[in-house]
Amino acid sequence: MTDGVDPFEAIKATFFQECDELLADLEGGLLAIESGSGDTETVNAVFRAVHSIKGGAGAFGLDELVRFAHVFETLLDEIRAGTKPADDPTVKTLLRAADLLSDHVSAARGDGERVDEERSNGLVAELEALTHGETVPGGDADRGGADDEDDFGFSPIAFSGLDAPALPPTVEAAPGWIVEFKPAGRMYAHANETALLLRELGRLGTLGVTIDVSELPSLDALDPETGYLTWRCELETTVDEKSVREVFDFVETDCPVTIAPLGPAGRATVDPPPAAAPADLDIAALLAAARSAAEPAPTVRPSPATPVAAPAPVLAKTVVPAAPAQSQSAQTVTIRVDLDRVDRLINVVGELVIQQAMLSQRVSESGVGRSSGVAAGLEDLELLTRDIQDSVMAIRAQPVKSVFQRMPRLVREVAEMTGKRVRLVTAGEDTEVDKTVVERLAEPITHMIRNAVDHGLETPEARVAAGKPEEGTVRLAALHRSGRIVIEISDDGKGINRERVRSIAVSKGLIPEDAALTDDEVDNLIFLPGFSTADAVSDISGRGVGMDVVKRSIHSLGGRISIASTPGKGSTFTLSLPLTLAVLDGMVVTAAEQTLVAPLPAIVESLTPRAEDVQYVGGHDPVIMFRETFVPLIDVALALGYRTDPMVPSEGVAVVVETEAGARAALLFDAIQGQRQVVIKSLETNYQQIEGVAAATILGDGRVALILDIDAIVTSARRRPNRPEFKLAS
Repeated sequence: MTDGVDPFEAIKATFFQECDELLADLEGGLLAIESGSGDTETVNAVFRAVHSIKGGAGAFGLDELVRFAHVFETLLDEIRAGTKPADDPTVKTLLRAADLLSDHVSAARGDGERVDEERSNGLVAELEALTHGETVPGGDADRGGADDEDDFGFSPIAFSGLDAPALPPTVEAAPGWIVEFKPAGRMYAHANETALLLRELGRLGTLGVTIDVSELPSLDALDPETGYLTWRCELETTVDEKSVREVFDFVETDCPVTIAPLGPAGRATVDPPPAAAPADLDIAALLAAARSAAEPAPTVRPSPATPVAAPAPVLAKTVVPAAPAQSQSAQTVTIRVDLDRVDRLINVVGELVIQQAMLSQRVSESGVGRSSGVAAGLEDLELLTRDIQDSVMAIRAQPVKSVFQRMPRLVREVAEMTGKRVRLVTAGEDTEVDKTVVERLAEPITHMIRNAVDHGLETPEARVAAGKPEEGTVRLAALHRSGRIVIEISDDGKGINRERVRSIAVSKGLIPEDAALTDDEVDNLIFLPGFSTADAVSDISGRGVGMDVVKRSIHSLGGRISIASTPGKGSTFTLSLPLTLAVLDGMVVTAAEQTLVAPLPAIVESLTPRAEDVQYVGGHDPVIMFRETFVPLIDVALALGYRTDPMVPSEGVAVVVETEAGARAALLFDAIQGQRQVVIKSLETNYQQIEGVAAATILGDGRVALILDIDAIVTSARRRPNRPEFKLAS
C-alpha cells in the first residue's frame, strides 16, 4: 500500500483508462472500414483493440467481458485472415458489438448497469453465425480448426536447444526466413507475449521454433523481470522481409530482432548461433521448482501445464513507428498522472507567476537600476518562470482528436434517422488545446453536428433537384489562429432560410414585428433561448434547446461563436476559444485611471493618433487612418462606462486590434504600461459575466485588472445607439 491506495485497484483503474482509448480506436477503425477507407493495418488495429481488452479483463477475472470479447475477437480474426469478408452487414454488426463491448466495460468498471443478458446473448449468436456461417478455403474448417492447435493458432513448439531443430531439414530449397529474437523483460511489462508473436509468424507460412536457454542462470541468480530466452524461428514462406518485420512493430524496442534469408535445405544463409543448453532440459520442471521455492504471493500464477500465460492488462500505450529498432534511450516513455495533481501544479505555477510579477514591481518601485545585479537576477527569474509556465501548460495540452473521434458515429446515426446520405470530413485533429477546453468542447460540437445534418443538409431528392450530389458533406476542422483555437463546422446544405427564421422569431415573441435587422442579426436569432425551426419534436431536435446551449457553453469558456451562411450553398459556424484557461500574454493599458489587460495575440500595432488622421462619420463615429485605410476608433473607457465624455484622440494611445472575423479596429487608451504574462481568473465564476470583459487577473501590485474581450468591445461599439458627439480639440 502507498498513500492508502490499493496497488491492485490502481492497476485496474489504469486498465479501464486504457479501455477507453482502445474503444475509441475500435470505433474509429470500424467506421473507417465501413466507409471503405480501412486497410489491412486498420483491421489489425481493430483486432488488437478487442484482444487487449479481452486480455486485461481476463487478468482481473471479468468473465462476462472476456466471454463477449472472445466471440467478438474471433470474428475479427477471421476478417483479418481473409476468410470472412468485411461486407456491410458484417460491419454494422461489429459496430453494434463495439457498443455492447463498451457497455460491458462500463458494467465491469461499476459506472454502468449490468448488461442485459438476453441482448448480449443475442449479439453473441449473431457474431458466431457470421463467424461460422460460411466455410472459406484456408479457414479454420480446412486446417482442422483452432482446437487442433494450441490457443494461439500454431503447432506445438519444440522447447529444446538450438541443436535440436523443430523442423526436419528439407531436401529441396525452401524460400523463407530465419527469425531470431530475444524479448527483454520490459516487453512483458508492456503486456506483450512471445506466443502472440509466434502466432503472427505462423500465419505467414510454415513455422518451426526452437528456444535457446543457454543464458538461463541458476535458480538463485534468476531475476523474474529479466529476459533470458532467445527464440529461433524457421519460417517457410513467400512473403517479403517487411511483412515479417511488421509482426514486431509493437515490440521492436523491447525485443531485438534479426531476420536472415532461409537458404537451401532449410538452413540459414548466415552462421548459426552458438551451441545451446542440453536438449533434455526440462523447463516445466524448472518452473515448478521456482514456484515451490518462492514465497506465497497474492497474485495468481499459471499452472506448470500452461504453455503460454494469459495476456496481462494493458498498462501503458506506447506507439512505435515501423522503423529499425531504437535504443532504449531513444524510446518515448509516458506515465499516467492523476489530473488533480496536474491542476494543483498549474495553480501553484500560476501563483508563482503572480509572485514574480509582484517582486518585479517592488524592485522597480524601490529605484534599483536596471543594470544592477538584482534587476539582472529578476530578468533571469522572469524567463525561468515563463519556461516553467509553458512546460506545465504543455502537460495539460491535448489534441482535439478525442472529441473528433466521437463525431463519425454521431453523423452516421443521425443520417440513418433522417434518411440522408452524409459524409463527414475532419481536419486538424492533432491541434492541441488545454484539457479543460477539450472536455467542454464535446457538448457544443455534438449539438452543432446534429443540427448540420438535421437542419442544414437537404434530403437526397432535394439535393439532386438542386443540382447537388445525393451525399451531403459536413466538415469539422480545428486550427490555431492568433493564440486561440478555432473550430469550424460547415455543411454544403441549403443555408439559413432567413425569412423563415425571422417569422418564427416574431411568432414566438422574440423580436418585434417591425424590427430592422441585418442578415447577420437574423442569423444570430437561432441562438435565442426557445428558438427552433423544427416542425415536430423528435429524438434529434425540436424542443427549443440546442443552439442557445451551444452559445452559453462557448461563452463560459471565454469564447465566441459566429455564423456565415449563403442560401442554397450552406453554412459555416465558427467557434473561437482560448488555448488555455490559465495564462495569457497581454498588454497592460490604462483607461480613465483603470488598469486593463488587452490580449496580446489580438494586437496588430500601437500608435499615437494625430488630429489630421482622425475623421468622424456622421459627426459622431470616429475613424482613424491606418496603413492607407480607415478603421473604427473606439474609446474603451467610454465603451465600458468609465467616463461619459470622450477623450481627445490625440491625447491618448491607439492600439490596433484584429477580431476573430478579421475585422480591424483601433482601441483608444490613456496610456500603455507594458507587456506582461498574466494568470487568468474567471470573472463569471467569482462575480458575473460582464459585456466586453473576458476575465480578470492579479497584477504585480496586488490589484485586480480586467482582461478585455476584444471582439465583444468592437461589436458592441458598432451597435451602440445614441452615441455622443465627438468634438475636435481646439
